[in-house]
Amino acid sequence: VKDKQYCFRVRSINKYGVSDPSDPTVPPPPHSVMAIRDTDTSVLLQWQEPKDKDDIVGYYLYYSEAEKQELTYNVFIVHGLKTWKEYVFRVKSVSRVGNSKYSDESHPILVKSAINVPSSPSAIALLLCTESEIVLGWRAPSSNGGSSVCGYYLDQKEKGMEIWREVNIKPAKEKQLKVDLKTGHFYQFRVFAANAAGVGKPSDASEAFLCEKWTMPEPGCPYDLEFREVRDDSLVLRWASPLYEGQSPVSGYMLEMSQGNQSDNWTILTAKPVTGLQTGHTYCFRVSAVNNAGVGRASLPSESVTVQTQPGTKEIKIGVDDDGFIFLGYEAVEMNDDSEFIWSKNYTEPIDSQRTKAETTKNRSVVTFTDPSEEDLGLYTVEMSDCPQLSSSYDFTELIIVSSETLPLSIPLQYHQRHTLYCSKGNVRLWLQTESLSDSAELRLVFNDREISTSPRRKINFDKAKGLVEILFDQLSQEDEGSYTAQLRDGHAKNQCTLVFVDQITINVCFYMLFIVFLFFQGPYFQEFLTWSVNTDCELIIQCKVLLYLICASPYAFRGRKIDQETRTKPGSSMQKVWIEMLNPTENDKGEYILEMFDGKETHKRLYELSTEDRAKVVKGLPDVVAIMEGKSLCLTCFIDGDPAPEIFWLRNDREILDQTQFTITKESKRTSITVNKVTTEDSGKYSIFVRNQYGSETVDVTLSVYKKGDKPPANANKKIVPAKSHYWPC
Repeated sequence: VKDKQYCFRVRSINKYGVSDPSDPTVPPPPHSVMAIRDTDTSVLLQWQEPKDKDDIVGYYLYYSEAEKQELTYNVFIVHGLKTWKEYVFRVKSVSRVGNSKYSDESHPILVKSAINVPSSPSAIALLLCTESEIVLGWRAPSSNGGSSVCGYYLDQKEKGMEIWREVNIKPAKEKQLKVDLKTGHFYQFRVFAANAAGVGKPSDASEAFLCEKWTMPEPGCPYDLEFREVRDDSLVLRWASPLYEGQSPVSGYMLEMSQGNQSDNWTILTAKPVTGLQTGHTYCFRVSAVNNAGVGRASLPSESVTVQTQPGTKEIKIGVDDDGFIFLGYEAVEMNDDSEFIWSKNYTEPIDSQRTKAETTKNRSVVTFTDPSEEDLGLYTVEMSDCPQLSSSYDFTELIIVSSETLPLSIPLQYHQRHTLYCSKGNVRLWLQTESLSDSAELRLVFNDREISTSPRRKINFDKAKGLVEILFDQLSQEDEGSYTAQLRDGHAKNQCTLVFVDQITINVCFYMLFIVFLFFQGPYFQEFLTWSVNTDCELIIQCKVLLYLICASPYAFRGRKIDQETRTKPGSSMQKVWIEMLNPTENDKGEYILEMFDGKETHKRLYELSTEDRAKVVKGLPDVVAIMEGKSLCLTCFIDGDPAPEIFWLRNDREILDQTQFTITKESKRTSITVNKVTTEDSGKYSIFVRNQYGSETVDVTLSVYKKGDKPPANANKKIVPAKSHYWPC
């Protein structure tokens, strides 16, 4: 019959008769193999025996396809397995004739402890007492049974009575509970903890508490003492502030320590942090709150703790992911089905979900900083919801700001120098400096959206050991105007840095002035060597003595007439360049401007023809103030003019906007716009449109005010202004 199993035997026949039968065939295999969680190194395995089992003398158990056990029962505990590894099992029947085929494989099972009820809570303390109610606190069970504690149940009885009565039918979520009682009576309490497996055993009965209103001037006792980050020579002790402050607020705490288990010999600790802990020794702690009236009641002693790094302890590690974002990672050795990673900042504050992104994969959790800044500095801690003792912390004291002015390219990341331009003997050097790079570091230089390399006019050096990138020009020309971008990548870290040459006039004057300076700072012109000093404002001053101390620049002349400093004109100068700023230019300001510079021997002149019609300008203004409800999107558009066509930059709080996810920017020859997508209150601030060409520049500001739904917008919102800002012509 199809799908039925049969056994066979054979007899031999000759002329003298029939022989004895042969041994029967091998037995059928067992079935329904099932593995059940037992401990973190074993599983309970059981299976169904075949119907025809008369000749079966035992079973062979196989796992990992390499090992076997000989058994005589259909239930067996398999020991020696690896925690957090998955196993499958199969079984063979064994008889005198031989072994059966393999049974079907069991379902895969992850080796970890089975769930049990939690152990008993402990340390019931009186936290607050009024005339008709008291508040009790207690310590969580030392073992949660492999599943998170979901609540607590409290029993009470009057002193001298035998019968316990339930206080709460619904489980208390926190480790404290308020109980209504009769004034002047003594009560005792006990606590049960519950998890997914059920309710555990009760705690020991508390001492008898008197329900009487507290009036003492000192504070009550702190409570809920817990340990975190227990290591070979240190630990972190946490507690909750007392619910009763006394006659004045709590001003501090007194910490006491005893060596051994619940010792009566307490020592007051004064050093911060606590020192002198010895590896392998056991300690207990208690805490008292202090106010102006004195030291209050001491907390109940903590659980005893052995100062020793536990096996499987992991530390938080910092790194940079493939997209260049900084992250903190933590890997747990042991996890249950309901285990969760709990991240916090400075031990108590939750991490900002708008500034960070937390992801968990199997037994690893990663917190990524989406927009790192100084706000993210602090102490970060992580712990497991069901095993907070295996916690870790990372002191994030040096944050690398990823922007166009910084270049984080190595781990640990450090602040890096900005790009610099200088000239010497007619040469121009463009450079940036990072930390030392690895041999696998890669550099890509882009000039005006075109990748460049070394040429006869331009030499590129990349020193990975020094982290130095430099471009050397023999002589700058109009062809060299534009933006230079260095894109660097080292492992997972990457960033870029950009420098923009404004226009030919700026380059020429910058080159000319610096050429004169370097000309006089050479060879025989030095009278004294370089020296340095630091003034009271912490400024570094480097100085030397030369034959020529000053480069003189006469004021500007306009149409042969000297320009004095007026309310509308503001001349200025630095070591690299000189300029004049003109407010609200008119038609009368058009014409030829002359700059005279005297180097001690001869006079040098520069001419400039000003035409206000050709300069870059905003011809249609923007609102002075814009108010928008949170969650909406805002689009600002303005029209520009100038010949040649101006360069366009959108700024936020005086910094160029580069983010193309939160902000969408469009640029055309005569029009530009910016869209702020789904604004939040953090988007409030000053926004600016900056346009420039070789004949001038202009900036128009807009103040963005974001208000919440239901609030009224500012009264001065959405007012139009005429774009009459200051204008700047570099020379």
